[in-house]
Amino acid sequence: MKLFDSKLCAICKGRKLLCGRPTCPILERFRVVRSVEKIVNKREIFGSSPPSIFVGEFGYPKVRIGPLVPPIEGDTSYLDNPLKWEKAQIGDILKYRSLLVMGETKADINVRKSQRILGEIQELAMSIKPVDSEILLKRKPILKVLPSEFAPPIGPKAELLAFELTENPKIPRKSDYVVSDELKAEKAIMTLYNSGFDEYYIIRLLSAGLLGINKKLVPTRWSITAVQDTIGRHLKREILHYDTINDFELYFYEFLGNRYAVLLMPESYSFELLEVWLKGSLFGAEEPEVIHDWEDWRGIKGYANQTLGAYYAARLSVLEHLRKRRRQAKILVFREVTPKYYAPVGVWQIRLGVKKAFENPIGKFNTLEEALNGVRKLLELPLEKYLIKSTVLKVREKQKTLDGYLKKFFNKSV
Repeated sequence: MKLFDSKLCAICKGRKLLCGRPTCPILERFRVVRSVEKIVNKREIFGSSPPSIFVGEFGYPKVRIGPLVPPIEGDTSYLDNPLKWEKAQIGDILKYRSLLVMGETKADINVRKSQRILGEIQELAMSIKPVDSEILLKRKPILKVLPSEFAPPIGPKAELLAFELTENPKIPRKSDYVVSDELKAEKAIMTLYNSGFDEYYIIRLLSAGLLGINKKLVPTRWSITAVQDTIGRHLKREILHYDTINDFELYFYEFLGNRYAVLLMPESYSFELLEVWLKGSLFGAEEPEVIHDWEDWRGIKGYANQTLGAYYAARLSVLEHLRKRRRQAKILVFREVTPKYYAPVGVWQIRLGVKKAFENPIGKFNTLEEALNGVRKLLELPLEKYLIKSTVLKVREKQKTLDGYLKKFFNKSV
């Protein structure tokens, strides 16, 4: 089914839910906009930025950048902090984001060529606490909530005329040191991560053009993948030195209409994400197709061109789990998107969904067959449709056949 079928929508009008979704995505966004329009529909906005900024990718290397400021004072960190969204519903996320008004201005990605206002935006990005801020817009912001499968949805926005921080941002000494030092972006990312900074803070710094030697603005969507990929690659190098787990382990979690089944196998590292959008889901078809990307110990070739940013988010959660245990494993992550996921809210929900799965173990198994039978009970799509696409299992079977042949050959030789 298409995202929106104009003929079907005209008949339904959101009342009969003919699309099969549990709620009408058009009406839900309309409700969100109506619930906040009175307080965000003005040219001057004063409030506490969570802190939050956004860098677009359209027009690169000339991009749109700006601070996100709500008309609310106090602790507004929940408006732009996925770490606090564990119990949130999709409607909550849309409302949080609709309260963040973006004053956007055009800037060159080369930080040295950008205008003075960028300095204020960078100070905001470095803060770990909400910062009282004020923006003046050229006109009243356009009241839309635009969902994204990568970054959290973007709320109302308009061209920025002026931006001012009305209090000093709280900037940690460590991040101030990393930003000021001549460190390559990868080194800076890992220094911050190993110092306990969460990836969303690091993503903000990278987007704002604060990391690296030749500092440049990085679109938010690209920053998310870059940071998660960088951390993931470093963790993978570490776990490759660890022993494998002892059993087949299965974990499961359902979050915001997404089902996550994680299967760990007691074998050397490889990773695969198998994803399907079920019939009736946002991008689902009448005959759902499984998409996937994979890697072995050498890493993925190029970019994950089917599962995109979901791949790096899911992989990072698994690698963090294995690093904590000081073990390695062969990994299959099954992501099943149901009609309940009526508006995409960003890859953070994939990151959190897979992470939460490890808090919900289904069981340990002696054989792969037993483990896959366990997976079968957790998913709606027939398991065979997943398995026929799995490169990790195909490579595993070839390796198993080769090992068996070599054993027979050497036994005969002896």
